Amino acid sequence: MPEHWINSSEDTLIYIGDAMCSWCHGMSPELDKLVANHPELTFKVINGGLRPHGTETNATMADFLRSHWVEIEKRTGQPFSYDILKDSTFVYDTEPASRAIIVARMIDSDREFEFFKAVQMAFYAENKNTNELSTYLEIAEKFGFDKTHFEKLFISDEAKYQTSQDFRLSQQMGIKGFPS
Repeated sequence: MPEHWINSSEDTLIYIGDAMCSWCHGMSPELDKLVANHPELTFKVINGGLRPHGTETNATMADFLRSHWVEIEKRTGQPFSYDILKDSTFVYDTEPASRAIIVARMIDSDREFEFFKAVQMAFYAENKNTNELSTYLEIAEKFGFDKTHFEKLFISDEAKYQTSQDFRLSQQMGIKGFPS
């Protein structure tokens, strides 16, 4: 566990997820309720790395994803738009989304989960391309983050390193699925 999380006076709820995990998107309202109903808990996010540095595209995944998303939308009521599935060249690399969330943590750790959910909505409801920095700069602007500073952090070795550390921690914890 990251050293900055250790505080013996706190009870901590650790959420391991990935912004591009469809079940994580589906479960967000329930997680919001849990956090709201337990203000005594410190809530921390670990970006688990669903498909970091993935190379699969919609050319091979669209049909699977569509059926999966339809099921999750029916079960949870969370909004999904399916237009991005028409882009056969879209690559499912979850590292950029995770890194954007790490950058939000670096800027304002208290708003990390809100940023996480904004990335989910950008992808699932608005079909924004999560491989493009412009997607995250638009979200950063909505959060009042300085876009130039966000971009510098996003491309920094430190953000890449911290993102890989989240992935490593998830693996060390034995996490095999998201959300956990």
